[in-house]
Amino acid sequence: IGPLHEALEVLATIDAPVVAQVHGVAAGAGLSLMLQADFVLAAEGTRFNLAYVNIGASCDVGASWALPRWVGLRRALEIAMLGDMLEAAEVERIGLINRVLPADALAGEAMALAQRLANGPTVALGQLRRLMRGSFERELPAQLAAESAAFQVCAASQDFRSGVDAFFAKKPARFEGR
Repeated sequence: IGPLHEALEVLATIDAPVVAQVHGVAAGAGLSLMLQADFVLAAEGTRFNLAYVNIGASCDVGASWALPRWVGLRRALEIAMLGDMLEAAEVERIGLINRVLPADALAGEAMALAQRLANGPTVALGQLRRLMRGSFERELPAQLAAESAAFQVCAASQDFRSGVDAFFAKKPARFEGR
């Protein structure tokens, strides 16, 4: 478990958005790992099961931290304690994944999303990711202070200047990640 937990800490602290694509069955540690992604695309027919309770175990790989944040405590308890298999449409409906796609479109859509994010204002995306993920641990005044600090980081970036210039020129912005 140690190396997996180290990997989760890296995923949680990097500035880059994490995109996952899921096909087949996501169960146990696979589902727990999927929960760490910022964006999750799944193929039609994919099934999901936290599964730990089915073998008499509690969860690991960060599921107890991530699952309540994605779906709320009551739904997280239901998923974890009942151990039922969930279909992709239901998992999308409750907000555990972003989209269900035809299996033959999954890889292309995941790559297009990753490319869109990579071509975006990566300084701002990193700040947004940190703000959103940290918001559960802060009271509103502390979150507002964190937002102010993040905005200042963004405002000092070349991407911000490019974005503002593009806005006034009524053209699409071209970001360089600086």
